[in-house]
Amino acid sequence: MDNIGFFVLNTFLFCTCSASPPNFVLLFADDLGFGDLSCYGHPSSLTPNLDRLAAGGLRFTDFYCTSPVCSPSRASLLTGRYQTRSGIYPGVLYPGSRGGLPLNETTIAEVLKPMGYATAAIGKWHLGVGANGMFLPTRQGFDHYLGIPYSHDMGPCWNLTCFPPDVKCFGLCDVGTVTVPLMHNEVIKQQPVNFLDLERAYSDFATNFITTSAKKKQPFFLYYPSHHTHYPQYAGQGAAGRTLRGPFGDALFEFDNTIGNLLTTLEKTGVTNNTLVFFTSDNGPELMRLSRGGNAGPLKCGKGTTYEGGMREPAIAFWPGTIRPGVTHEMASTLDILPTIASLAGAKLPQVMLDGVDMTEILVNQEKSKRETMVFYPTDPAEKYGLFALRLGKYKAHFYTQGATHSGTTPDQDCPVFAVLKAHDPPLIFDLEADPSEHYPLPLTGKPDLQALLERIKKVKEQFEASMVFGESQISKGTDPDLEPCCNPQCSPKPGCCKPNP
Repeated sequence: MDNIGFFVLNTFLFCTCSASPPNFVLLFADDLGFGDLSCYGHPSSLTPNLDRLAAGGLRFTDFYCTSPVCSPSRASLLTGRYQTRSGIYPGVLYPGSRGGLPLNETTIAEVLKPMGYATAAIGKWHLGVGANGMFLPTRQGFDHYLGIPYSHDMGPCWNLTCFPPDVKCFGLCDVGTVTVPLMHNEVIKQQPVNFLDLERAYSDFATNFITTSAKKKQPFFLYYPSHHTHYPQYAGQGAAGRTLRGPFGDALFEFDNTIGNLLTTLEKTGVTNNTLVFFTSDNGPELMRLSRGGNAGPLKCGKGTTYEGGMREPAIAFWPGTIRPGVTHEMASTLDILPTIASLAGAKLPQVMLDGVDMTEILVNQEKSKRETMVFYPTDPAEKYGLFALRLGKYKAHFYTQGATHSGTTPDQDCPVFAVLKAHDPPLIFDLEADPSEHYPLPLTGKPDLQALLERIKKVKEQFEASMVFGESQISKGTDPDLEPCCNPQCSPKPGCCKPNP
């Protein structure tokens, strides 16, 4: 039997006859660019465990998130729906936000719970806290949570230590709000968080969760949205100063070390061959941070923009014995993770409009993708403008372009915030196979084949926008300082925002 036959048969038998449903480990980097990993060509990044995943798994070249900023991207990942449907727009949620991921949205964890899965999340949630913690992971299908419930720069950090022995964090971060808390389930355990010990705490929590689930012979879903490599970078003793790439490289290396610990735990507990590990990132690099801000490789611009550098991400799927090592150029998205996991687990899909497709055939047989299109919304989507860009096959059409503060400092004048909103009629069309950097728009004049393509793109755009019903904006509900997560007098160290008992 040839290798292809083996993998097809193995997967068929596994999915139809096995009494052990597969486990899922979903790794989500923060502000990591297409060109930031060693296995994607970066010359000085040190990522041996991610490289191991890439060498033994399937590496994507055309994988997309749905938003060039954090909160909306995470909403789409967990629900399989564009952020415009769930209302996680415009921009991102804050510590005191009144809104959050609506409780009537169904997350991956909630899809898996009826199938008997143990579920845990560690790291950056960033989908709301709300009154009495109503939007925290424990209210959205997760049995366990350990993490900072939003970005770790959303609190003052100028006097906090980010690298040993006492190197202070770079910059001020957000002032005028509470220091960032570390929460266990819905209880604050530490405030401000100790960055030097944070990754070790995450690693221990995650490995314990895997070990406990494996001992119980209970299938599990572990979601790890890391704070790495978002600004301000931090790393503990085991990673600080260990790479050639400076603070960004050290932070990335620390994340990679945790991934290595997870892989070792999967091996020790004997569940490696029954576990899908999937890695990707929430949006492109924050180029305004210079060398501390990540790298988009050959792609144009970065975080905050709808150019490729803002939304095309590294992605790796690893499942020994089921996924053959290789590289796929098929188009896929974070939207596709929920329907894929549901299919592999034999779980029911939510009875709502989903934007994701099942990519099992890509993973298992390296077949063609069911996804033909990808749409690109800006950080502040509005029905007035609709989508900014659309990819159909290998072609991408920009109907609007706009720079972003996050992508400042680059020589490309299309990237910074000074590149104001500009409409394109006809749209700018790029062949992303020949020109992934979006340097050379295709000339439409005298090209009947491209004119026909343009008409098809316009039709697809019209059909998609007709299907899009914008949900109520959760972020536009505003903020309330009283909702900022503070104050558990029993946590250590005691946060300064705690008021003494009367």
